[in-house]
Amino acid sequence: MHGLGVLARASELARGGETFALATVVWRQGPSSSKQGSRAIITADGEIDGWIGGACAEPVVIREARQVMADGIPRLLLLGSPDQFGTAVPDGMTVAPISCQSEGALEVYIEPVFPVPHLVIVGNSPMTRTLAELARALDWRTDLVSTAEFSAGDHGADHHSMVVVATQGHGDEEMIERAAALRPAYLGLVASRKRGEAVVGYLAERGVPQDQLDRVHSPAGLDLGKTSHEEMAVAILAELVQLRASGALPSVPAPRAEPAHQPEGRPMRQLKLAEAVDPVCGMTVTPNASTLHMEHDGVTYYFCCSGCHRAFSDNPHKYVKAATR
Repeated sequence: MHGLGVLARASELARGGETFALATVVWRQGPSSSKQGSRAIITADGEIDGWIGGACAEPVVIREARQVMADGIPRLLLLGSPDQFGTAVPDGMTVAPISCQSEGALEVYIEPVFPVPHLVIVGNSPMTRTLAELARALDWRTDLVSTAEFSAGDHGADHHSMVVVATQGHGDEEMIERAAALRPAYLGLVASRKRGEAVVGYLAERGVPQDQLDRVHSPAGLDLGKTSHEEMAVAILAELVQLRASGALPSVPAPRAEPAHQPEGRPMRQLKLAEAVDPVCGMTVTPNASTLHMEHDGVTYYFCCSGCHRAFSDNPHKYVKAATR
């Protein structure tokens, strides 16, 4: 996967409510198997889709990407041998030493992508357009659809979504029936209390399961008394924000706290990951069955390449002593 395929996969993961990190190569020093503009997606469990570099860079990028997802802070990562850069590293950049035999270097920007609430608004009125604008201002994924589009399934709503039906009496019953069958996290009808009771009663007579009808909030929104259509949109959004923040909508992504920073932009906490350090070159490697390794005095050591494996095999005492200093 590469190029636009990575971005398409990112969109798919975001719509599916998954947390992931997007890594982009913003600079390279050859020789390097990566190119400027190369991208990769790293999922929360450490899987990588795309291309960010070879065996030297990939484990480090995965480690840093998982840390980025843990603390919510993007970072600019400089990968290479420490003596390549000296004191020329800008403030705020994370340096990750790698001892790649190619002697290349990479600068990779890693940003976290967290799931956001999905709001589907059915209807076309000044109120629905205002509600859509307000929700988008919160960076929610928002779809404003007509009754025809909703009937055709052009909405992407599922049990993670919040659905607001505001059709002003034009097909309320059909839209609520279709929406209720999706079992969304929230289903609201913009109507008077009396009108809402009539819609729910009609659907009950039609045989719509009661557990689906019990999910209907009618009238949708907090009760603010007599309001304008702009204020009604605020009332609806306020109810959604309140329910989400209280945990009453467990299938909707919860609000994230603002990431905390230490001085100089360093993350407050470090994620403990399964990783090892090559005792020969000091590079981070992933300890698994496919990684070159060797047992010495009851301890298993892992290596980034056959050269380091051979050097350790020839003189293990030299590198064990250096690693324990």
